[in-house]
Amino acid sequence: MLRLDEFLERLSQVDPRTLWIEAGVLALCVLLAWSVCRWFGRDQPKDSIWFGRNIFDGLLFPLLALIFTDLGRRALLEVQTVLILRIAVSGLVALVAIRFVARVLAAVFPASSVMRLIERTVSWVAWIGAILWIVGLLPTVLEELDSIHLAFGKSPVSLRTILEGVASAGLVLIVALWISATIEKRVLAQAVHDLSMRKVASNAMRAFLLLIGLLFALSAVGVDLTALSVLGGALGVGLGFGLQKLAANYVSGFVILLERSIRIGDNVRVDTFEGRITDIKTRYTLIRAGNGREAIVPNESLITSRVENLTQADLKFNITTNIVVGYGSEVAQVQGILTGAARAHARVMADPAPVAFLINFAPDGLEFSLNFWVKDPEKGQANVRSDINIAVLEGLRAAGIEIAGPRRAVRIESLPDAMLQRSEAPL
Repeated sequence: MLRLDEFLERLSQVDPRTLWIEAGVLALCVLLAWSVCRWFGRDQPKDSIWFGRNIFDGLLFPLLALIFTDLGRRALLEVQTVLILRIAVSGLVALVAIRFVARVLAAVFPASSVMRLIERTVSWVAWIGAILWIVGLLPTVLEELDSIHLAFGKSPVSLRTILEGVASAGLVLIVALWISATIEKRVLAQAVHDLSMRKVASNAMRAFLLLIGLLFALSAVGVDLTALSVLGGALGVGLGFGLQKLAANYVSGFVILLERSIRIGDNVRVDTFEGRITDIKTRYTLIRAGNGREAIVPNESLITSRVENLTQADLKFNITTNIVVGYGSEVAQVQGILTGAARAHARVMADPAPVAFLINFAPDGLEFSLNFWVKDPEKGQANVRSDINIAVLEGLRAAGIEIAGPRRAVRIESLPDAMLQRSEAPL
């Protein structure tokens, strides 16, 4: 590795023709890498880790460019001094590391702001390391980090060792996430058709691979794995006291996914909240109501409390609306208007057919109840009820049927004489 002064001296003494040769070799290597990616990535999905959305923003393009450029650098070293290709190799190494972390995290955690922060951090570290390596300052920086020691109990550890351990652990964990995402996409998506079972299988596999990866990373750093038995005992004590609810929620999540008593897509009612299950996490379940509100329900509550699964038997969902008309109205005519308004709506099921009942002789008139069924309650209930209420209102008005309103009769038993004389006086 060249020092900064040696690098600048060689740069000033280099023949311009050799720079043009290196630039041509670099352009040829990049073009060759792009052509290979273009040829093999034509039918690849847009979320591919290897090819990305635009062929060149995946992992394969900088990796092939790095391999071809390094081969070109080694070949030119036999006949001339190499500078441009040396800089290109270090830059491509940084780009490969950035693309690897970014594409894997984007595939596993597509909407996580924390993952975006990790990507930016890795990018800064990779480019800074590449620049330090190019100018020859990387060995000096590593020596300075190695001279800084931190005391952990009776064992001093250098800052360089800590940083290398963190980098190794991060690399192993990202590889584990990549393997789990690939298995989930290539194997589980085709072998397991039930969404809930696929969810529990992917969660269990990811947890297992992350555990194995963490153990490998700790072993590579030099941590004695037998010391983890003390940590396991402390974790057991913590679970026995302060983390009971947290552990219960995680266990309940796996029980729900395994028993499949409720599944993703089911319409459920928990206490007074009703909605559709959009996702089942290992700790909580997301339930979205028809109006867009979303409830986060701990998994333990779904195991220990009463939950109504409205789609356990079938996909029919009943909606009811009531209306009061005058006592002089024809019952059969009102029932026909109510059921006709429901049948005319596109979302209302034809089987079972809408029905209207006379349910009560209210003080203000005859009270009818219209019952109809839909099979897509996740699209909303208030909107379809509103449409049918409007159609019912228009139908009753067109038929001249009175919609009863509250009426009260006031009976006057007696009035003062002065008020009686005033009422009898001529106007």
